[in-house]
Amino acid sequence: MASTWVVVADTSRARIFAADRPAADLVEIEDLTHPEARLHEGDLTTDRAGSGKNTGSVSFPMGDNTSHKEAEATRFAHEVSERVEAGRVSGRFQKLYVIAAPQFLGLLRKHQSSATRQLVAAEISKNLASQDPRAIRAHLPDYL
Repeated sequence: MASTWVVVADTSRARIFAADRPAADLVEIEDLTHPEARLHEGDLTTDRAGSGKNTGSVSFPMGDNTSHKEAEATRFAHEVSERVEAGRVSGRFQKLYVIAAPQFLGLLRKHQSSATRQLVAAEISKNLASQDPRAIRAHLPDYL
């Protein structure tokens, strides 16, 4: 039987847990970090007039309505969603719980494939990314 995955995330950290049985404890299988999310907006931009910092292959012109912090959060949500999608495609889980800071939860939803969304058993809009597995498990149903 494939396990249940629990993704717990905010803009700077995402942890993926697995539970092999419905009443099992959570076992952390991956910890993704995105330190750029902790930087101040000014640290993500340059002093050059006319454009912001080139982060990866995308540059953000000044006056763009998207802040650099928002762009970094979007980038990380995409990365987290790709990891979850790879797990789904390889059959590593059949049920998914997503616990994320409210705004980040919305970003994760945008980046999930429709096939992954069909496996989501529940979403919890809370920032528990830094909590220990036992505290996270307490927010989930007794039987996953």
